[in-house]
Formats: sequence, structure tokens, C-alpha cells
Amino acid sequence: MMTNADATGATADGSAVATSEVSTAEARELVADLVATPSPSGEEAAAAERLAAFFESHDREVWLDDVGNVRAPADDALLFTSHVDTVPGDVPTCITDADANLTDAETVVNDAGGDDVTLPTDGTALVDDDATLWGRGSVDATGPLAAMAVAAVETGVSFVGVVSEETTSAGAHHLVADRDAPDVVVNGEPSGWSALTLGYRGFVAATYEVATEAAHSSLPDLNAVEHATAWVEDVKDAFESPLGPGANACDDPSVFDTVTVKPVMVDAGTEPGGNAVTAEVDCQFRIPPGTDADDIEATVDAVTQRGVVEFGDAIPAHIASPRTELGRAFRTAIRAAGGSPSLLRKTGTADANLYDAAWDCPVATYGPGDSTLDHSPDEHLALADYDRAVAVLESVASDLQ
Repeated sequence: MMTNADATGATADGSAVATSEVSTAEARELVADLVATPSPSGEEAAAAERLAAFFESHDREVWLDDVGNVRAPADDALLFTSHVDTVPGDVPTCITDADANLTDAETVVNDAGGDDVTLPTDGTALVDDDATLWGRGSVDATGPLAAMAVAAVETGVSFVGVVSEETTSAGAHHLVADRDAPDVVVNGEPSGWSALTLGYRGFVAATYEVATEAAHSSLPDLNAVEHATAWVEDVKDAFESPLGPGANACDDPSVFDTVTVKPVMVDAGTEPGGNAVTAEVDCQFRIPPGTDADDIEATVDAVTQRGVVEFGDAIPAHIASPRTELGRAFRTAIRAAGGSPSLLRKTGTADANLYDAAWDCPVATYGPGDSTLDHSPDEHLALADYDRAVAVLESVASDLQ
């Protein structure tokens, strides 16, 4: 961690922002406490208050805004932002050594009293070089969130912890409507401490509804359930066609460069009155660069022969150039921390997409953790990687200030 306890950053109007040293033990305690505090979307208040208390303890201005975001404004040469919320899930919350697996973690929790386990935040397990933190959010994205909070305190740059990223992105939507653009944005999501994420696909959701008259199941006429099933397959086929939006000239295009169609909910059956069969399908589309929601809607409309489709608001794809000062700062910082920098494009969607669309500034995504563990039952984070990520973020902030 940095040792310039008397250093200062500067806000956009030139006023000084005091910086403060954060020990490795305190930084690890912060991430452990946040992981141990349940924060599924819509229930982030306790975690937000713990995060705000961390900034208050280091004499930083901080408040919770109208939607529950944790706001700690400072030097807008750089904004660190990540999400406070997690997906639901009962994941063992404990500290183990680096070689432990999920069974070992469950044993630690059970031996400590099941759901009443207390994290050893003031003991040797938390500060051990081989310590691994298990729990929901340790990767997505409480680890990145805590690393950014520590780096923001130590360097005097702006910070926001947003809510509801896993559902509606209400926190990010409120943020872009409520503040001016910073000079640079680093969004917090797991990339691995030695990698930088430069791209995400966009997103749009649609609901398909169809109804047919009730009839005996022995008759050959298609009912609403069959129409809905056929609609899903027709839509998938349309986007797998080489002529469809998102198609790539390569024989084997990457997933990032294609449209993904994923039905996520089906509600079908005979209406209570018995006179009709209805079906409703919620479907999600991931949108690659070069394709927009209008392309998706036009293709879907072309294959929809019966029923109606309603589309929601779209989030555009995000792709950033590595040839920016932000990219250079990350490559330099990762090498200085002993890593070999790599660049990623992710097939999902993040709040980075919204910041890129709303603000005319460089946007990239970074954070400790293995993203293949996102939302999984064995989510865990090596705390040595967390420490390295804090060092990288501090270096990037100092470089860009």
C-alpha cells in the first residue's frame, strides 16, 4: 500500500483532497466485511453503509444518494466505480489457505457454526500470504469494489459504488444523469489482476406473447405453447445465419462478435376460463459491436409469423481502444507489479456500456478475480491477487492525476 499519508489529490475546481494510507490488513478487512454482508440487488443498504464508513474513517466526503449509490467525489481526473450488489446465493463465507477447495470451505463454515460463522478478520488467517476469501461477491464484484475504494482513499480520486447492476443498472443510470463526466472511468468487474477488459457486448430484452383457442390435445393444429417453442428456434436460426446481424466473415466467429439469443422465462398453459392457451417467453439478446437494437428488432420481426413481440430499452455494445493513456497506464502498472498484461473482451454486458454511451471519456474495466467464478457456488478470491490489484489501481490513479 502507498505510504504518502500526507499527500493530496485535487478536485476539478482545484481544491485539495487529502489522501490516507490504508494498511494491507485494513484493506483485506474491508473486502472480507463486505463479502460477509449480504447485498443482493435491492438489499445493498448494509454493505453501502459499511463502505461509506470506510471513507468516513479516512476523512473523505461521502454520502448515499437518492437510489443508494455510495458517492465519494474527489479528483475527477479518474473515477473508480463498481457495483455494491451481488446476485443471490448461499456461498460459504470464510478464509482458507490457497490450496483449499469448496469442500474445505464448507468444512470451515460448518466447524465454525454454520450460518453463524464469524470471519477471522482480526486473526492471522486474514493476513496470511496464501489466504483465500470465499463468499458471494468475492469475485463479482465486491473484490473489485473494495480494491477501488482502497485505491481511491490512497490517491484522492473520485469513487462511486453503484446499486442494482445485476438487475436494472438503476445505480449507473442515476449516476450518468446526476453528474458530469470525469476525465477517465475505470469500472470494477473481475478481469484478473493482470488483465484489462476493453469490450462488452450490448443487451436488449424482448417478450413474445401468443394465444390460441383451446382445443383437444389430440388435434394436429399448433397451440400457443408450440408457437412459442417454434418462435424461439426461428429466432435462434435467424441469428445463426451468415446473413444475420452480428455475422462475421470468419469461418468460426468468436462469441463476442455474434448475437446470442437466450430465452430466460417461459409461462404457458390453458387460461383459467379454459377457452384459450397462452404462452409468454422472455428472451435476452447480447449485441456485438457493429450491430444495434434496431437490427435485432428487424430480424426478430421478420421471423415472427404469429403473436407479438415487445422490446425493452437497449444497452449498446462497448469497445475501447488499447491505444489510450488509460491503456498505457494499466500496462505500465501491471508490469510494475510483476504481471504480464493482457486485454479482454467479454461476452456479457456491464455498467461500463452505459458510461461509454453517456460520457465522452475513456472507459475500461478492471478488477481482481477469476470471472469464470461469477455467480457460481464456489466463488472465491486469492487475497494476494486483491493486494496486487490495489497496487495496480493506485499506480494507474497516480499516473493519470
